[in-house]
Amino acid sequence: MITVLAGENSFALQQTLSELVGAFDGPVERVDGANLEAHRLADLFTGVSLFAPRQLVVIQDLSQNAELWSQLPSWLERTGEDASIVLIEPTLDKRTTVYKTLQKAATIQTHPMWTEKDRPTAVAWVIDQAKQADVALDRTLATRVVERAGLDQWALAQAVEKLALLDDITLETIDDTIDGDEIANVFQLLDLALDGNRKKVSDMLSVLELQEDPYRLFGLLSGQVMQLAAVATAKSDDTPAKDFAIPPFVVSRLQRHAKKLGRSGVAGVVTKFAAADADLKSSRGTPWLVIEKTLLSL
Repeated sequence: MITVLAGENSFALQQTLSELVGAFDGPVERVDGANLEAHRLADLFTGVSLFAPRQLVVIQDLSQNAELWSQLPSWLERTGEDASIVLIEPTLDKRTTVYKTLQKAATIQTHPMWTEKDRPTAVAWVIDQAKQADVALDRTLATRVVERAGLDQWALAQAVEKLALLDDITLETIDDTIDGDEIANVFQLLDLALDGNRKKVSDMLSVLELQEDPYRLFGLLSGQVMQLAAVATAKSDDTPAKDFAIPPFVVSRLQRHAKKLGRSGVAGVVTKFAAADADLKSSRGTPWLVIEKTLLSL
């Protein structure tokens, strides 16, 4: 039996691998496919072992070994009945002959990274993980965890571990405890600026200055401002989500500012960001100073 675990979601991939290893009754051998020697393929794929009549062989990154990867189709045809092999391949080229052969001869399980469309799945997963850790999270709190930590499962799992150490879990303690990913930082920074919280804006920029590229951060902030403009000029709540592909949770978050500022106020924000963009392109002031000046002016 041959199983291929593919996809860049290393957390889900490792979980699946752990389940396969846990369910296997016998020894497990882990092999570095990138440095595997050709003469070992016969033993691995025919199921022959000096130590056990049946074993599970986990081969990592065999595709990095061009010579052996090209030979894989011929060995798949000769796989012994007692051979249990798991190939770990985060990236698989579906156009190749090897992949087409694997489709016929193996079970392929793909674990892609979560994207915006998987946000409800991520929220449900966080609730389930929290329950296993004896942490009570309702959907509102779990949604905030995902907003803060992002859609990477490793980050979400670490976030749940941090929350398990708290006595009281609220939206505020989640914000204080869980480090925001890049998008979460942009959301929070723009929120603080539009709410007029000048001190927190300056404090947050001082931290981000040590971690982020200013031009990239400004680009993300500008993207949020454009989404704010779309929300402010929308005819209905669902128009931005449909016409501009803005996630619903982002729409709901920006609606508060859009209602408070009105169309003229949002237009003023757009104008200030356009001026900041011109300043950055003409090098009028250091990038971080331009960003801080713009945010504080909101």
